Amino acid sequence: MLNEADILNTHRKANIMATDKLFTVVGTSKLDGETKVRFANDIMRTKVLQKHGHEDIVLVELDTPMTKLDAVNAIKDGDEFQSAAQQAAIADYLDAKSPKEKTVKSTPKAKAPAKAPKAKATAKVVDTSDMEDAPF
Repeated sequence: MLNEADILNTHRKANIMATDKLFTVVGTSKLDGETKVRFANDIMRTKVLQKHGHEDIVLVELDTPMTKLDAVNAIKDGDEFQSAAQQAAIADYLDAKSPKEKTVKSTPKAKAPAKAPKAKATAKVVDTSDMEDAPF
């Protein structure tokens, strides 16, 4: 018998984060003039890419399954990926996906010393004894 949790949770296998997935094939391809990094788990991915109009497809099998970031780091110095377009695609991917170091906020610059307020003119002393006879 199905319980309420089984009915409401239809995506149980979807809890794997994209960064946790491992891939055995990585490479680059060009579609509509734009070269991008591609990931797969089977070298036969080339057929699918060709079918969808990709050109300059270069995929290599990795020795061990790797995350996307590790896989791109593994191929960046490979002889197959030395064209300008491929290196640009790899650099773009690494720039976008590499963990960013938290930047330490620089200490605020010391403000210029506060200007001393100008001395106010001294008030004139007025003798009010003459005016004390005025009734209010």
